[in-house]
Amino acid sequence: MPSHSFTRSDRLSAELRRLVGTMVHDAVREHGLPSMSVSDVECTKDFDVATVYVTALLPDQAKDGVKALKELAKEFRMELSKAMRVRRVPELRFKYDDSVDRGERIEALLRLEK
Repeated sequence: MPSHSFTRSDRLSAELRRLVGTMVHDAVREHGLPSMSVSDVECTKDFDVATVYVTALLPDQAKDGVKALKELAKEFRMELSKAMRVRRVPELRFKYDDSVDRGERIEALLRLEK
């Protein structure tokens, strides 16, 4: 039997990343939110919860952006239920992904040492 390189959880996460990324982009334009983008989506094994990691163009506005996205989560979930062919769309939980900020800080520190 051939082994599958991606699990169902990986496929669902990739589909959610694509769809939620588009929804976040639209919400930023429509609601005047700070510029945000989806960096990753992780689903639990039982597909009940999907953690959506977002990054902000301006890190000081990230808190407001994540708060606004959390308020829009139910609306996004309803849209996903119409767009996806799954029995149950996972609950969306938005979290700020600070890895880009940490990387920039480390890079700046390395530039100072040279």
